[in-house]
Amino acid sequence: MKTAPIVPARVDFSGAVPHAPEFGDLYHAPFGAFEQARQVFLAGNGLPGRWAGRARFVVLETGFGLGNNFLATWAAWRDDPSRCERLVFLSLEKHPLTREDLARAHAASPAPELAAQLIEAWPPLTPNLHVLDFEDGRVRLMLALGDAREWMPELVASVDAFFLDGFAPAKNPELWDDAVLRQTGRLAAPDATAATWSVARPVRDGLTAAGFQVEKRPGTGGKWATTVASFAPRHRAPAPPGRAAPHPAPRDVVIVGAGLAGAACARVLTREGLRVTVLEAGPTPAGQASGNPGGLFHGTIHADDGVHARFNRAAALATERELRRITPALPWLQWGLLRVERAPQALDEMRELLVRSGLPEAYIQALDADAAAALAKLPLGRPAWHFSGGGAVSPPALAAAWLAEAADGPGFSLRLGAVVAGLRRDDGSDRWIALGADGTTLATADAVVLCGGTANAALMADWSAGPAWPWIAQRGQLSTLPADRSPCALALPVAGLGYALSLPDGTMCFGASADANDPEPQLRAADQAQNLARLAELLPGALSDGPTPPSPAIDARDDDPPPLAGRVGWRSLVPDRLPIVGAVPAQAPVQRAEQVRFWPRHRGLMVLGALGSRGITSATLCAELIAAQLTGAPWPMEASLAEAIDPARFGAKQRRSSG
Repeated sequence: MKTAPIVPARVDFSGAVPHAPEFGDLYHAPFGAFEQARQVFLAGNGLPGRWAGRARFVVLETGFGLGNNFLATWAAWRDDPSRCERLVFLSLEKHPLTREDLARAHAASPAPELAAQLIEAWPPLTPNLHVLDFEDGRVRLMLALGDAREWMPELVASVDAFFLDGFAPAKNPELWDDAVLRQTGRLAAPDATAATWSVARPVRDGLTAAGFQVEKRPGTGGKWATTVASFAPRHRAPAPPGRAAPHPAPRDVVIVGAGLAGAACARVLTREGLRVTVLEAGPTPAGQASGNPGGLFHGTIHADDGVHARFNRAAALATERELRRITPALPWLQWGLLRVERAPQALDEMRELLVRSGLPEAYIQALDADAAAALAKLPLGRPAWHFSGGGAVSPPALAAAWLAEAADGPGFSLRLGAVVAGLRRDDGSDRWIALGADGTTLATADAVVLCGGTANAALMADWSAGPAWPWIAQRGQLSTLPADRSPCALALPVAGLGYALSLPDGTMCFGASADANDPEPQLRAADQAQNLARLAELLPGALSDGPTPPSPAIDARDDDPPPLAGRVGWRSLVPDRLPIVGAVPAQAPVQRAEQVRFWPRHRGLMVLGALGSRGITSATLCAELIAAQLTGAPWPMEASLAEAIDPARFGAKQRRSSG
């Protein structure tokens, strides 16, 4: 998916109804936005009655606008004692409002409490699928910012009701494009409906071509007619096996591993009502790669906004939302992160890149050396990227908070010292069996999620189709200096070639080394020296009077050398530096094997691994994708991103390379 900078809407509030000058149209009917939502979209889709008794009901809206349709639907859900357990509202918007204009638009909202929550949760205006949760996760707004023609083919969802909204087809034709309407048929659930205030012939013809039976209904409030439609296709192609959710959905899940990946999955899956058993080989959760006392989370920026930049931005935004939600359960969380450029003259290039990307200040800023130093509270001598939504947190504390939240779910169990040596599928019950080293059964479940880092490789050997996954176990040595030996107390973490952060007790953590397939568990003086040298380059102002980095003077005091202290852990990663997330491929397809989506999958066998050094940043979004794929919920990222991190990508790449 190609992204483009998000251009916020320009709204004229001078009249009785907000007006869009670029489109020459009003944002809603003069008789009232909520009334239009109730009469046209809710009633036109048989709501609230149709969602009664359902576990999940999914709405897709083609123009978010001021957000009134979402707020009216949320209000109707709240007021309905027979409401569905979960309401998911997918909405597309090319020109979203700024937070300030959104607040102005809802100054006199009929649902002021709900409007205030929406304004508070309003995301940075980046070209992403922003997932905003309300009502403890029972109401979810998934806001896709960008061109609807780009977004519709990227959505993976089973939609129960379509709200076809937007400015008039004559004034905003791209939102009513045949390609957009055709995608409604691909996304429609078997009993889907659609409604719109437009009765334009191209709109009705487009819905008919998508497989809907279309009719006009009398309108109200100045609308002489509206359009309603029911999905009744003559023929429908099945979903590709790489996108089909397990059927029936699992009731219980075994998670192998209690690091950040496993803990994030446990929280998300128990929220979905599944019974979860976590099997952890070690004596404590987060004892391996997730065990460092502090770790960073932040986004990225790249000139072409390719897969890595898009995934890392989506993951960072999801992590920021999650950490703000869970902050009260964490003993320590530091907001804001500086990523220092190595060249002092890089500022002009940074600012040019930022202008081209269109990314907002709420996500990233390009700071000169003085501004960066002011935030860090020490001279850095170079410009830096500032991620206000990035920062540092304790990985073990975060994993513990997620597991504690999961423990409130139904039938949750955490078993320590449970080494999973193999997996078996019971042919009679179609359930997965986790086996110990002696062949005994540790646990059984409808689904298994492998979150054990490089230990996943051994468990996958007998199950994954295609080439062996190119796992790398990367040894990383983190160094620490106690408060009385620390060169400074950082006001916020600093990254570049290496990183440094200050813990609440004044301890400085810095490093870290990166050595592939190195089994040495002991701290090494050579790695400590390398970490100290990088620290001297990263924080020259803390170790000398000027911006020029010394040869690591802090390491040259032979009479008083820094203590050899820190931690060794092993990161799980693969060469393309993207995670491995999704259902495990069961066999290579006869046709279209070069495309990830056509690889058949083992039902209920999932993997979440290869998070590398970005475990804090990636765990939340990856766990949400696992949950969506297991339960059939809308995917929390675009299909092209999900395919970029899919376990079948190695086989698909091999097939493309072989011609």
